[in-house]
Amino acid sequence: MKNILTVLELLPLFGVIALWLTPKENTKLIKQTAVAASLLTLVESFIAVWNFDIKFKGFQLVESYNWISAFHIKYAVGVDAISLTLILLTTILVPIVFIAGWHESEDGRFSPKTFYVLMLVLETMMIGVFAATDVFLFYVIFEAMLIPVYFLIAGYGRGERAAAALKFLLYSLFGGLLMLAAVIGIYIISTNQGVGTFDVNELSKLTIDQSTQNWLFLGFFIAFAIKAPLWPFHTWLPGAAKSATAGTSTLLLGILDKVGTYGMIRFCLTLFPGATKTFAPWIITLAVISILYGAILAIGQKDINSMIAFTSISHFGFITLGIFALTSQGISGATFYMINHGFSTAALFLTAGWIVKRRGSSQIADLGGLQRVVPVLAWSFFIAGLSALALPGLSSFVSEFLVLIGSFSQYPVATIFATTGIVLAALYVLLVVQRALHGEVKSGNESMVDLNLREKLAIAPVIALLVFLGFYPKPVLHPLNVATSTVMSQIGVTDPIAKADK
Repeated sequence: MKNILTVLELLPLFGVIALWLTPKENTKLIKQTAVAASLLTLVESFIAVWNFDIKFKGFQLVESYNWISAFHIKYAVGVDAISLTLILLTTILVPIVFIAGWHESEDGRFSPKTFYVLMLVLETMMIGVFAATDVFLFYVIFEAMLIPVYFLIAGYGRGERAAAALKFLLYSLFGGLLMLAAVIGIYIISTNQGVGTFDVNELSKLTIDQSTQNWLFLGFFIAFAIKAPLWPFHTWLPGAAKSATAGTSTLLLGILDKVGTYGMIRFCLTLFPGATKTFAPWIITLAVISILYGAILAIGQKDINSMIAFTSISHFGFITLGIFALTSQGISGATFYMINHGFSTAALFLTAGWIVKRRGSSQIADLGGLQRVVPVLAWSFFIAGLSALALPGLSSFVSEFLVLIGSFSQYPVATIFATTGIVLAALYVLLVVQRALHGEVKSGNESMVDLNLREKLAIAPVIALLVFLGFYPKPVLHPLNVATSTVMSQIGVTDPIAKADK
């Protein structure tokens, strides 16, 4: 089957067209149309998986068409195991978000139709950014994604939503400008060497001196560190997560922020291997600070959404640690961590969103005794919390274990400090569980109702995947290991040999 990836990108846009033809007064039909479009996109992503050869190294399902010929810019897409699993994560979470947040679109500044249009446009862009193999195409989508996210936060959020959306936009635009300078720089180098291309495969073959590599690397890395976000580029995240709806927060932290860590692997490591080795120790330091900083601040949060946001800063520190350890276990663990964090974050934000909606408050102090009143919702939040602290038996444990094993062989001291983040994770999760779910039922919580059938159907697959991949990660890990070996060869690094094997 040809043009699988293009069809995959266009299906949400066909949903947008269908939405525009739907009367704005018929809110139910609008929601059903959006869900149908997202489910068709999910089916198409399964077709892409079916046509993917896990043993093949390099990009597959490749498509390439001239776009701006004068500058050798192409519409070029293709996937390896890393990008395909992130696309699959996207297509799974979008319909879940639609079903879980059935009424989120009704409380915004704009109409429900606009909400779903923005969501489907964002889905197209998220698929496109993971599939792009032309650096300029990647940059355009990377920047364009800011538009629907800005309006989703500012138009449908709560509290200081306008300020949070603007801060997100300004930070991201600053990072995008740095990336644009680096993109132009590497294109000029390719032109001088007689190539003149934005193709990531061709750019990885260029000969770039160390000093130039360093500057270009920083242009990409800072943009990705802001997107991830990594300390100290993280300050936009807590406000955005606190102000956005549960569904928007799920896509923002569960998928969109993965563009940052994905970009580190796809562009920083493979295009600038010399600079990667130069900056790796410094980035490892930032990663460890992120792990500890995010975990410590999560413990002291009074708002449940802010707590989840700070846990994500800690988790992105683990992902970055695994990437720049430059070992096969570290990179495989980091890529698997992206998937697991996506599902874990979805479970946390969706269950927290239901709690906030029912209680009318996001303050942890207002919760208490929920286990007695809404047991299914309480247990769902509890399992989501356990996945956040990487409990053995849940998928996040596998990825966190791989990251720590992979990084210890290269950076033992940094890894020991990072491991303390596991202890802190137990604190920030179990303290919230104790305060929110157990104890006496606080005033105002008595009338809360438990999950309905629609909400159960939304959260069930997320929890099922967290458990299934915790006991049997091979379906995801095996293809990721193949992609990781390709990345390792492109960087020119090998795993350290243990003393016992020498």
